[in-house]
Amino acid sequence: MTQSIMIQVGQCGNQIGCRFWDQCLHEHAFYSKNGIYDDAISSFFRNTETYSDETYDLPMRTGSNKINKLKARAILVDMEEGVINELLQGQLGEIFDSKQLITNSFGSGNNWAVGNKEYGTMYREQIAEQVRKAAELCDCLQCFFVLHSTGGGTGSGLGTSLLSILQDEFPEVYRFVGAVYPSSDDDVITSPYNSMLATYELTEKADCVLPINNQALINICNKVQQAVRSGKFEKPTEKNAKPFDAMNNLVANVILNMTSSSRFEGSLNVDLNEIVMNLVPFPKQHYLVSSLSPLYISKDVALPPRKLDQAFEDLFSKDHQLMLSDPRHSLYLACALMVRGKNVQTSDLNRNIAKLSRNLSFVNWNQEGWKTGLCNLPPIGQQYSLLALANNTCIRHTFTDLKDRFVKLYSRKAHVHHYEKVDGFESLLFDESLNSLTGIIKEYEEMEKTTLSGTAQSTDRLQLV
Repeated sequence: MTQSIMIQVGQCGNQIGCRFWDQCLHEHAFYSKNGIYDDAISSFFRNTETYSDETYDLPMRTGSNKINKLKARAILVDMEEGVINELLQGQLGEIFDSKQLITNSFGSGNNWAVGNKEYGTMYREQIAEQVRKAAELCDCLQCFFVLHSTGGGTGSGLGTSLLSILQDEFPEVYRFVGAVYPSSDDDVITSPYNSMLATYELTEKADCVLPINNQALINICNKVQQAVRSGKFEKPTEKNAKPFDAMNNLVANVILNMTSSSRFEGSLNVDLNEIVMNLVPFPKQHYLVSSLSPLYISKDVALPPRKLDQAFEDLFSKDHQLMLSDPRHSLYLACALMVRGKNVQTSDLNRNIAKLSRNLSFVNWNQEGWKTGLCNLPPIGQQYSLLALANNTCIRHTFTDLKDRFVKLYSRKAHVHHYEKVDGFESLLFDESLNSLTGIIKEYEEMEKTTLSGTAQSTDRLQLV
């Protein structure tokens, strides 16, 4: 069994991480009622035994060992202490190792340059050391998950600075990133700059990025709440619920479904390295659009389950995507279906893929570009859960939106001086970031033009990176 390390950066990253660890603990507690520390639990947790003098914290080996004290394989980073302190004082506080926390008191002032250049330099050795220690406690480290937002300063700046550390220290370990992009009416004026600079780093240094749009999360939660307000459905009472918990639950559920095969047995197991291998045909086209069915977890709302075949259809609806785009009118480079459920069969997968394929457009050099996974254990309180990860050219619309917002500010050089005064930041980074994103958009446009028009792809395409 392999292990993964979660790195939570900034307010958004740590709030999502809080929901992930809460759900993950509940799942493993539900499916490991005998209290044994097994391979499934070891994927995200280590088992420790604390001695009376509290000077030892030794990892126990997997096998028949009883669970003594679980510690999350996590590193928590934020340049403001509020969210992490709140997390530590909550019910989850005990699962985090105090040695794996990196905080400051001043924040990054919504400035990517402060987070990346100033704090990235200041905390580089400390972060690298904590990552090395966390990696040493893994038997077989498979990947790093980085959770952050792109609109603020710490999440976008320090979050992408972390990727350089991971790339240098662990070049063979995959780097997965859950990156939350701000909505167009975001109240951070400099968010187009921060998101553009962060996307440049994500393109160059991540292996796989799951972009998530804040507005899409809001729309999904509003849709669920409308169903509740209709009076037909029940909303369970959850104590101490935070305003953004429902939105963050959606992102956490993506990671839980994505890693289900790494944590539990199934008819078709999919390792995380298989996702990169099958869904990323070219190095820089590694942005995967995620969609979920159902659009909630059991603690959010008690809606009646959809029929299984309808749930497959829902996955390819824009209303179920965590991005504001329509995949059906764009081109698929590849697509993964990760399904969890006791009563779901391989035949259900094959039947629905055959039906879906008739209405979806795949690039002509990858017409059978499906990767499937089937985990036997569903999330708690659900019959099944489905996740689609699509490498789809519809992401270009999100990037075009970001580019337009960036150009509006940058054409007047508004707020640029805040970035230029930070040591280590060069204005050339703005132009490089813009050129990089423009190039990605153009690549997707060319794929759509040549494939959707029925024209064969040029063999030169295979050599582009």
